[in-house]
Amino acid sequence: MVSLVLVPCIPTSTRAQDVPGIEICTVEKTMERRTSCLQSNVDFLQKTIGKLGADHQQKLDAANRQIEGLKATVAGLQKIVDDLQAAQKKVAEDQKKKAETPPAKDGAPAAAK
Repeated sequence: MVSLVLVPCIPTSTRAQDVPGIEICTVEKTMERRTSCLQSNVDFLQKTIGKLGADHQQKLDAANRQIEGLKATVAGLQKIVDDLQAAQKKVAEDQKKKAETPPAKDGAPAAAK
């Protein structure tokens, strides 16, 4: 029982992990280590650029899909507006025709044949 409590307290030897990122390569003394450091920086930057490029392409694709959807919506709304304007114009023409026709005489029924 006591050993289970003490196990987490025992320090274990851990290796330093190489965290990817930009390193300062000018501190390296030998040309091989400096070259390796620079190559590590280049690899990190290429991976970062690739990841950012893919992320931005996904965002662009999503935005383009949204734009296409909005274009379809606008086209539908434009059709509705055109239909409403045509109906309004027809109603206005009908009212104008009614106003231009002379009213029938009061007392005289329309001639029936």
